Amino acid sequence: MQATQHNQQSGSPNGPALRKTFKARHLTMIALGGSIGTGLFLASGGAIASSGPGGALLAYAAVGLMVYFLMTSLGELATYLPDSGSFSTYGTRFVSPAFGFAIGWNFWYNWAVTIAAELAAATVIIKYWFPESSSALWSLVFLLVMFGLNVLSSRGYGESEYWFAIIKIITVIVFLIVGVLMIFGIMGGERIGFSNFQLGGSSFHGGFFAFVGVFMAAGFSFQGTELVGVAAGESENPRRNVPIAIRQVFWRIMIFYIFAILVIGLVIPYTNPDLLRGGIDDIGVSPFTIVFNKAGLAIAASVMNAVILSSVLSAGNSGMYASTRVLYAMAKDGMAPRALGKLNRRGVPVGALLVTTAVGMLAFLASFFGDGAVYNWLLNASGMCGFINWLGIAVCHYRFRRAFVKQGHSLDELPYRAKWFPFGPLFAFALCLVAVLGQNMGAFTGDRIDWYGVLVSYVSLPLFFLIWAGYRWFRTSRIIPLEECDLSTNAE
Repeated sequence: MQATQHNQQSGSPNGPALRKTFKARHLTMIALGGSIGTGLFLASGGAIASSGPGGALLAYAAVGLMVYFLMTSLGELATYLPDSGSFSTYGTRFVSPAFGFAIGWNFWYNWAVTIAAELAAATVIIKYWFPESSSALWSLVFLLVMFGLNVLSSRGYGESEYWFAIIKIITVIVFLIVGVLMIFGIMGGERIGFSNFQLGGSSFHGGFFAFVGVFMAAGFSFQGTELVGVAAGESENPRRNVPIAIRQVFWRIMIFYIFAILVIGLVIPYTNPDLLRGGIDDIGVSPFTIVFNKAGLAIAASVMNAVILSSVLSAGNSGMYASTRVLYAMAKDGMAPRALGKLNRRGVPVGALLVTTAVGMLAFLASFFGDGAVYNWLLNASGMCGFINWLGIAVCHYRFRRAFVKQGHSLDELPYRAKWFPFGPLFAFALCLVAVLGQNMGAFTGDRIDWYGVLVSYVSLPLFFLIWAGYRWFRTSRIIPLEECDLSTNAE
């Protein structure tokens, strides 16, 4: 049974509505800020150390290409049907209500738990300046900041994310300039040149499994770009702003990531043990900090600590916004408690926001019990959810385009058309499926299968299918024939 259609952008015919406040600059920075963070500032060092600079570059380029096709697919959907429900709405309309239900809850869980992860990371980072302070106190402060930015209005979230992203972009640009100056001997001592890139006679190291591991890490680094699909529902002109954001985001991400990894690989030998040590609890060995220190910038660690703190707060802020909007849209569709589908006078779904905030805080508090076992389980279970969301984008776009043509529409009617169809979504689906299945290949390569590692890494996959099958069974949901897919209701 197809879900009841509704106007996602209004609470009731005469009631408050979601505010269409996002401009093109907001959408661009929401997607850009969501993908430039700890994956670049911290994880890039481990990627180069395990697979060599060549392996890291190839892995990030491959994932970047996959993300490009996913973004263009999402762009076609979001410009034709801008909706804050995004994944849930598209899945419900173009695949089946059961698929929309499963993908919506998967997306909500992924970002709700991300709030907890970012709270945990922020409390560790703040100890750099205040080592004796209370973690619980800081987590509460950061949670209130995120909640405050989201409860004010969508504009509050958009503006804060814009400036969070600006901080990260400036940091990467300065890093690239300093790195290039060091490579050519203009700054930081003698000329480094290109010798580190071919250290040991090759730029690829660690073999196939090391490359696959870097591919996984790159996938996690790029997650967040899809948030533009949710934000499109509150864009003042989605048919103009979403395509602008998508075109700008892809090239900027590729430039930032590819050039940053190239600079790191050229300036720091991949054999440097500090590259493998970089983490939230040791900002001093971030590859960015190492390069700045080599250039003679003594305050590098403190500056990078502040930048990384802004990155994790940005990710938590984005997670709170996106998961709240999807939960609200699902409530309007009858796929979540109806009470969560109400808006206040400022157009904010406060009920959905409160539930999401509470779940994020409870997940964070779980880190204090049982040596963090519950928290680690929650976090690991959410790890694959982002890839499942990406698979959902590819499936929804493929079905949407086929239904669009099947129902006699001309492609000229699309305000934005994804190129390379059907290759784009099929390629993205295949590569994303490899990422899903390869989450923990190491668990299968030893003398014995690491069943605990398999369970922790892959638990999200059977849960997704269980939710899908459960909804399909109890609501007698079916795959919607292409000729019956709803292409008109609420299309802008």
